[in-house]
Amino acid sequence: MTEAAQIPEVNEVESALIVEGGAMRGIYSAGVLDEFIRADYYPFDWYFGVSAGASNTAAYIGKQYGRNYKVITDYCRRPEFKSLRRFLRGGHLIDIEWLWDITERELDIGLDEIDKHKGRFLAVVTDAETGEADYIAPERHELFQAIKCSAAMPLAFRDSIRFRGRTWLDGGVADSLPVKEAYRRGARKIMVIRSNPASYRKQAYRFRHLFPYILRQYPAVARRLQRRHIEYNEALDFIRNPPDDCQVIELCPPEAFSAGQFTTDMQILDEAYAMGKTDGVNILSQNLI
Repeated sequence: MTEAAQIPEVNEVESALIVEGGAMRGIYSAGVLDEFIRADYYPFDWYFGVSAGASNTAAYIGKQYGRNYKVITDYCRRPEFKSLRRFLRGGHLIDIEWLWDITERELDIGLDEIDKHKGRFLAVVTDAETGEADYIAPERHELFQAIKCSAAMPLAFRDSIRFRGRTWLDGGVADSLPVKEAYRRGARKIMVIRSNPASYRKQAYRFRHLFPYILRQYPAVARRLQRRHIEYNEALDFIRNPPDDCQVIELCPPEAFSAGQFTTDMQILDEAYAMGKTDGVNILSQNLI
């Protein structure tokens, strides 16, 4: 039984924050969340982080202003993390293990503050065997392993991560925008920090017919990726047309946003971070939650 299946029905109105992944595009949510940290803004009952959004959310809960910016603009731009040459030789394009091992040693993430939200911070992951989403509430000593699981991007990261006796891959495979899960847990005010402009809708992967071959070790994951665009766009439809008893606040980068999954250009990253900070200040002024 998954953790999600064990959650009882909730009657009281609660709120949730959802932070989407997107690798280097997470620099936008880093900017938003740094402004939330600056304002000591923590009105949420649930905190969902997906892939890069899991690390961004953890540092936000830990009240570590600037940590996510440093991870993205420093560590994620190092050749130890991203290497096309290594990838072409059969290794990782991005090395999640290296990234989270070194940042755990060198950058405080605020474990004492994170402990105050125990059971309410959920790292979204994908079960490599079933292709189903799960929502892990990590213990203090499990935090970095859970974040690794949530960000273990298929194809770009050649390995999978073992955790709690199971094998996991990137949470974005099965639930990129867990708005329905937040609603199921009782959240009726949901803030979603996206990694793409509002006009973005996911298209089917061009080479999706190759996934069963490329991911033959994980056929359920291959099938999930083949329909990922459908499930992603269904989540967008929920965001734009939520149930009558639910309010969803969507923060998206502006249409001029040009950061991509693997952008390393500092000017683009700094501009994207500034966009996030501006939107963070704006949303705080509206006192929506």
